[in-house]
Amino acid sequence: MGRTLPSITQAFLQEQASLARFRRALRREDQRALDDLLASARHHLAASAYASHLLPFEIMLLAMLVEEHKRVLRLQGELDTLLSRARPRD
Repeated sequence: MGRTLPSITQAFLQEQASLARFRRALRREDQRALDDLLASARHHLAASAYASHLLPFEIMLLAMLVEEHKRVLRLQGELDTLLSRARPRD
């Protein structure tokens, strides 16, 4: 018996392949940024299987957003630490 829907990994790879022409049109720096975003989305493929009600591209975007928000939170924490060290002591 065959599958009726592609696996999330297959869907991800199809979405990534559909972005190939877009990626090639980007500047080299932007290509690296896109590659990083796609790599961050791949980290969430297992969890993505539970979001089957979303389109594969929506899942990819959400996974990218999660990773970017984690970076923002980490950087905010580092900034807070640096600012607290830089404040003059009374």
